[in-house]
Amino acid sequence: MSGGAITGGGAGGRTRLRLYVAGTSPRSTRSIESVRRLCERWLKDACELEVVDIYQQSALAGADGVVAAPTLVRLSPLPARRIAGDLSDERRVLDGLGLDGLGLDGLGLDVLPTDSGAAPREALGGGAGEH
Repeated sequence: MSGGAITGGGAGGRTRLRLYVAGTSPRSTRSIESVRRLCERWLKDACELEVVDIYQQSALAGADGVVAAPTLVRLSPLPARRIAGDLSDERRVLDGLGLDGLGLDGLGLDVLPTDSGAAPREALGGGAGEH
């Protein structure tokens, strides 16, 4: 399954995201809704979101180094970045994927609420300098 278009940065002004989920569980459904809402709210038409079920496309998950679901991968702009776990905290997801620094400053991201009791970031990196 795949989502609608969303944008933010990178080559051609587009951000490419791939969301890995595990089947049609409630957690997967919540993750899809959270990421689509984030894309619609902050990235508008500058983003392309693809949703991948790891049960149906395990080879693709392996190629992207995904070992847990849900995991959201920023494919472009490079370098690729990943964040796994609860994707409902927009600030955490934008920070974890490095999208807060892609020209989104004028979108009011500095006024996003933060949860002071939130668990530490679960961002996973695949290379130097990633979170």
